[in-house]
Amino acid sequence: MRNHHLSIKPALATVLVLFFCFASINAQQAAKKRLPPAKSLAGDQGWPRFYNTPSGGIISVHQPQVISWADQKHVVAFSAVSYLQKDKQKPDLGTIKIEAETLVSAEKRLVNFSNLKISEANFPTLAKDTLSEVATEITNSIPKEDRIIALERVLSYVEASAVTAKNVEGLKNDPPVIHFSQAPAILLAFDGEPIWSPIKETVLKYAVNTNWDVFQVGTEYYLRIDQSWLKTTDLKGTWKVTQVPASFAKLPADENWGEARLNFPGKPLKTVPQIFAEYQPAELLALDGPPKYVPVAGTGLQWVSNTESDVFRVGADGAVYYLVAGRWFTASGFEGPWTFASLTLPEDFKKIPADHPRARVLSSVPGTQQAIEAVVLAQIPQTARVNIKEVKAPDVVYQGEPHFVTIEGTSLSRATNTDKDVIKFGDAYYMCFQGIWFVGQAPTGPWKVATTVPPEIYQIPANSPAHNVTYVTMQQDQDEPDWVEASAYAGYTGLMVGWGCPIWGTGWYYPPYYYGGIYYPYWRTYGYGSWYNPYNGIYGTAGRIYGPYGGAGFGARYNPATGTYARGAFAYGPNGIRGGAQAYNPRTGNYAQTRQGSNGYGSWGSTAVKRGDDWASTKRFSNNVTGNTTRLTRTEQGGAITRKGENGRGFVGKQGDNIYAGSDGNVYRRDGSGNWQKYENGSWTDPNRTRDSFLSPEARDRERGQRDQAANRDRAANRDGVGNRDRQPGAGNLDMSGLRGNGNRLDPGTMQRLNQDSRNRERAQQQMRQRDSFQRSGGYNRGSYGGMSRGGGGMSRGGGGMRGGGGRRR
Repeated sequence: MRNHHLSIKPALATVLVLFFCFASINAQQAAKKRLPPAKSLAGDQGWPRFYNTPSGGIISVHQPQVISWADQKHVVAFSAVSYLQKDKQKPDLGTIKIEAETLVSAEKRLVNFSNLKISEANFPTLAKDTLSEVATEITNSIPKEDRIIALERVLSYVEASAVTAKNVEGLKNDPPVIHFSQAPAILLAFDGEPIWSPIKETVLKYAVNTNWDVFQVGTEYYLRIDQSWLKTTDLKGTWKVTQVPASFAKLPADENWGEARLNFPGKPLKTVPQIFAEYQPAELLALDGPPKYVPVAGTGLQWVSNTESDVFRVGADGAVYYLVAGRWFTASGFEGPWTFASLTLPEDFKKIPADHPRARVLSSVPGTQQAIEAVVLAQIPQTARVNIKEVKAPDVVYQGEPHFVTIEGTSLSRATNTDKDVIKFGDAYYMCFQGIWFVGQAPTGPWKVATTVPPEIYQIPANSPAHNVTYVTMQQDQDEPDWVEASAYAGYTGLMVGWGCPIWGTGWYYPPYYYGGIYYPYWRTYGYGSWYNPYNGIYGTAGRIYGPYGGAGFGARYNPATGTYARGAFAYGPNGIRGGAQAYNPRTGNYAQTRQGSNGYGSWGSTAVKRGDDWASTKRFSNNVTGNTTRLTRTEQGGAITRKGENGRGFVGKQGDNIYAGSDGNVYRRDGSGNWQKYENGSWTDPNRTRDSFLSPEARDRERGQRDQAANRDRAANRDGVGNRDRQPGAGNLDMSGLRGNGNRLDPGTMQRLNQDSRNRERAQQQMRQRDSFQRSGGYNRGSYGGMSRGGGGMSRGGGGMRGGGGRRR
């Protein structure tokens, strides 16, 4: 038997593309029942993948096993490969180590591989020249569009030790005001003291800094809840059911007041909710009656199941833990007082099952795999190529003369009386808009695309409303100077990394700018009921619960171009999910229904701004399983690839095979009982049975010597611990298959890594199924998949309207 380990020419590099075109394999554990495969998502159609070669052979590639993903830009992985030559009945199996550069589409949850190369290969039964021919055939057979894999497939392999959480400095963890109610309730949140704006040709005024319909008539205040109205003379006092006076009939006949006019004079409300009016950051923890506790399997935790908030209790009467905006707060009871607890969570929080109805909280538990994956995703920038000659900057309109204030701790100052992010540094002005920097010599421009940005801008602290611009960078293309690469990290739209987890907002409160009747709000951390959604990588909000116009922000935005306010268009909130308001973020130009707030580049809609993940929107997958020379057949073992006319001969691999590349260079599979088998001499064998019993005395002595040499090499190479997968190719590594460790026996390091790979595949498969369910439900399914249900932590059932108005208005 010939055994060759080869560092292959660049011509073979493209072989890896077939690894990353599809993904849907269920790696099992022995004690677990076989799980149903995920529904077919874009790019996930099952393993192994098969390709016809020009010579009439068939190549199949099994699911890759990621070793490392440095800075989320360079990936290294192993994979098992099978090659069935035209005139053979059995395939040749081997393993390869591949490397590639990566691009990520966070929105589409896909990873694109480029500049592929194979740095190591091991095919025991193939000669070097044959392997080179196979490489050439594969290179000519794999379409370019197949260099993609679902993001979950890569994230599941990311290990905690390989990730450095770049926590944002200066974040605040002070708890907001947390109101508690076991009855229907409403959080009437104002951005500071109420700001009232008169409505032309009426006696009415309306509050511009809240996301509820709140009107003032003389000394009385009116609050709309769906089709009904409440009235009070004290915003923080008692509210009563009422009908609005006739003056409401004079509301302007435009869409900004459509919901209020539609519900004039109002219908009776059977249950009057409790109104919590707040002028400072606040949240509402609302239960539907007394707490209902459900034990969390394998822990001492109790889940509070009758709330849309994420709430747990230790035992029946221990400490209560409440998660909001990515921060855990704890108290001895639901009434508080609350303290920050993310760094002091009981260990049981790490043991919450992945299929628990509130499994989404695992992303906010420091040290969990889910938190690690979320941090990785938050630290991946979204990119775009910007043509500096074609992109036009927006108009910058100030209310009065431009007004700038110093940014504490810096030599910078920021504009306050415009809805644009304008920063003054020296004699230059820099504007960040929709993820692109512009520069001008005057506060009003003219503006041009900035090819560089002063380093001082990236020192803007978290306590400044301008902090979000520090997450946007620009770099000029040295080969094409007319183009600049712009990168926007998730922090640009509010998703930060803090305490080893993804969080929403800095925790600082930024008072709004208000002058001469003009109100400019800044995004806030609290008041949205925000929670992290692991299935789209962004923060969701409480939807309409915190107001008929959504939990995404506040119900008025001044449009300096038209001089009017727009109702139902909100600034600075995290993205709403289906059922929430269509929230507009003027800093990024994004509406919530775009589903992905971390990428402002989709707002440009111009060929002059080419999104870096446009490849994810094009036709990218092909199915080469069926063709002129092959057909998919069913055997007693499942789906298999055979040649036409051969009646099932030439078996290559069945769909769903758990085939793995071992860290020792051999190919393994996990059978239905969870046992590992090794491929050798054309068949699967028990790797724990010594191979010597199959050999002649001469061959036994020869291979014992080879094994001793290989073992010495391994001990020297693996002094840092067993199971080191990152094998380094070299002149001494030509004889690998079956010669490492104790002959055919599966050594502990290899088994440990195989078991971990199996768990990684299973976790990725589970995430794929859950994401599939989340997407098919429109992101609105209750509980199990972390999808948004009826609100997310505001008013409980019966307390008010869920169908409030608010459209996409500028």
